[in-house]
Amino acid sequence: MNVDCPTCKKSVEWDTANPYRPFCSERCQLIDLGAWANEEYRVPAENADPSDLDQGGDLTSH
Repeated sequence: MNVDCPTCKKSVEWDTANPYRPFCSERCQLIDLGAWANEEYRVPAENADPSDLDQGGDLTSH
């Protein structure tokens, strides 16, 4: 099976012999890791309503 490298879009065979899969090379893998470290990627989230959050009870009262 072939997949596109997430960094450079080069077609690369999905094979256990490729230690960098799904990337085509160590270089592309490190570029992607650097983007995560620089917070260039974001996971979308919805704003939570405080009333929907589990407050977990009051730990100060006994």
